Amino acid sequence: MIRTTLLASLLLASAAAGHAAPVNTNAPSEPAVKAAKYAVATYQNDIVDTLARLVSYNTVADPKVPSDKNPVHIAFKTALKQEAQRLGLDYADHGWVVIVGLGSGSERVGVITHGDVQPVDPSKWKKSPFVLDRTSEPGKLLARGAEDDKGPIATALYAMKAIKDRQVPLSKRIELYVYMGEESDWGPLVEFLKTHEPPQMNITLDAEYPAVTAEKGYGTVAVTVPKQGAEAAPEGAPYVAEFGGGFFGSQIPEDAQAVIANATPELEKLIRARGAKQDGMRYTYEWQGKNLAVRAKGVSAHSSKPEDGVNAISMLADALAVQDWPNTTAGGVVNYLNDMVGTGIHAEKFGNIAYRDGFMGPMTFAPTVIKQRDDGIEVSINMRRPQGKSTEQLTNEVNAALAQWQGRRLPLANISVRINEPWVQKNPPQLPTLMGVFSYFTGMKDPKPVAVGGGTNSRLFPHAVSFGPAMPGKVYTGHSEHEFITTKQLLLNLQMYTAVLVELAK
Repeated sequence: MIRTTLLASLLLASAAAGHAAPVNTNAPSEPAVKAAKYAVATYQNDIVDTLARLVSYNTVADPKVPSDKNPVHIAFKTALKQEAQRLGLDYADHGWVVIVGLGSGSERVGVITHGDVQPVDPSKWKKSPFVLDRTSEPGKLLARGAEDDKGPIATALYAMKAIKDRQVPLSKRIELYVYMGEESDWGPLVEFLKTHEPPQMNITLDAEYPAVTAEKGYGTVAVTVPKQGAEAAPEGAPYVAEFGGGFFGSQIPEDAQAVIANATPELEKLIRARGAKQDGMRYTYEWQGKNLAVRAKGVSAHSSKPEDGVNAISMLADALAVQDWPNTTAGGVVNYLNDMVGTGIHAEKFGNIAYRDGFMGPMTFAPTVIKQRDDGIEVSINMRRPQGKSTEQLTNEVNAALAQWQGRRLPLANISVRINEPWVQKNPPQLPTLMGVFSYFTGMKDPKPVAVGGGTNSRLFPHAVSFGPAMPGKVYTGHSEHEFITTKQLLLNLQMYTAVLVELAK
């Protein structure tokens, strides 16, 4: 899908209006600009080295070991402590939360990040995802966490170091929060904030520019197609014997596979022809006696931005839509996906649940994991919903669509509909400062806040909005099997974070 960048939109709008863009009245002060330039000139190599150290720790959550007892998480925090002390910053370990600080005072500015990362498939990487790859793709720094969220941690550390070096007078203390469970469990952070007073003003480094003031609500629609034998198909007729795919719930899947029993060469030809029409997909076909195995390869992406990926589950189901399949277990999965989801990403086929908000955009709806269970096959669909419908209304609409499909097709089991609330930050006081800094360092005129599909810890902190690290109009690579940050973007972020912290804390 072609997406117009914010810059292009603004330039077109300016040209159409026939007059110059307004002067930026919120441009950063001279001390902020000088500190930002100093940071890049002094630490452009050190920041990459620190990022390399941070990504070397596999901080994926272990469901059997809480973060504060996890040896790898503890080792990561030890490395972070050493980095902070080397840079002359104070450090406090609260178990699931680490706070790195600069300065003093009752008024504080918080920088919210996280040190845990999403699961990763090492076989899909040119080098280890836990070794910063600086050479495979010139200009890119590839590793799990490079963009989400260890790159921002390294950037914040050197922004604070530059401010310390320059001896910029601060009236507020700066605190970098590193939470170790953002990708898996927000509970410990919620508990921590019940007794810990957070900073009065906060920015979260875990989303996009220019600034994020609204986040869609995360949801999951999971159903199980009950186990049914091959007798569900007429004797000797082709049927779907196996179907699976996906890795984890917040990743658009790039892998899916199916096995067609009693297949024929004519059927293979039809499936090949349909799959060949799909942009971005690759298929392999293998005969195993009378069975045809089909493997699909798409493009992984963060599930909050399904438009950035190519969903192998949806596309494989669509490639198989050359006939209406008997309702074997796997055949029921294929029919469910084609009937209720298709290849779209906005729930257009799922009853009446589709809707959009003028600021937050449309709801997105994408299958992410097909899991084999003892009692059947579970299909999990990831939902990102904007404001505009109540949770009760949306839940009722989902259940109505499921009931209608079951009436036409077959009963489902283990139906689970979990829908979280969207979040909107109204009139954050730091927004003019963020917009001014972003405009100054990027050249983009009159930037406006945006909404995203992902959920960050912004919603747990006072007056928090997300500020980067991804540029508008660029593919966000966090959660994908090709996660990276460019060196250019890392250094641009360093300038903007340094300037913002000076402005907010001076």
